[in-house]
Amino acid sequence: MSAWHHLRLITIDLDDTVWPCAPVIQAAEAAHYAWLAAQAPRLVEQHDLDSLRACRRVLMQTRPDIAHDVTALRHASLLSLLIELDYSEQQATELAQGALSAFREARNQVEPYPDVTPVLTRLRRRCQLVAVTNGNAEIQHTPLRDTFHHCLTAADAGAAKPDPALFELAMRWADATPAQTLHIGDDPALDVEAARSMGLAAIWVNRTGRAWPPELQPPLLEVSELSAFETWLGLGEAAR
Repeated sequence: MSAWHHLRLITIDLDDTVWPCAPVIQAAEAAHYAWLAAQAPRLVEQHDLDSLRACRRVLMQTRPDIAHDVTALRHASLLSLLIELDYSEQQATELAQGALSAFREARNQVEPYPDVTPVLTRLRRRCQLVAVTNGNAEIQHTPLRDTFHHCLTAADAGAAKPDPALFELAMRWADATPAQTLHIGDDPALDVEAARSMGLAAIWVNRTGRAWPPELQPPLLEVSELSAFETWLGLGEAAR
């Protein structure tokens, strides 16, 4: 029997844990900007992608109420910029929504790492799998739509990791205690340290050979792909 036979819930980060994040965000930003170039030329005359990002960073400081919600932040920043450029409120609202739709469509065009789908498909038969992300990918519109039981975002929880709200929300949803929960993620602070500070077991997914931060206690387990985690759980071939 697996040493983890009591496990009821596995929470799993998304970006850079189950798919590479950078190429997806780059493609989504490009689609977003191309849409704006066609529909809101006055905006792109004044702003490139870097300045749009800078505006969002400023807004994060002045709007702490939405700083955790990357979609709301993007929408509010864009709406403000459009109104400043003399688009009417109705025009600005429609343009901001259209640009966000272009972004979201590309944002969900993810390509999971090769090990992810088979491992999660097997784990799904043994316990609840809940995605917990600070990002805004929509699992139901990605290739992993059938591998998770549920997906929770920082927007759902009202706070971003390392705040405990996402983990608490996932445990309430699955009716699981910290002792019955294990978290998997790529970020030493936002995933591993945040989870174990709440009493959750936490696994570090290190796909790029990074060094563990020396100021943090080492993780329970470091893996470069999820199949190694599956073996460590004691499932191995029996899970297949």
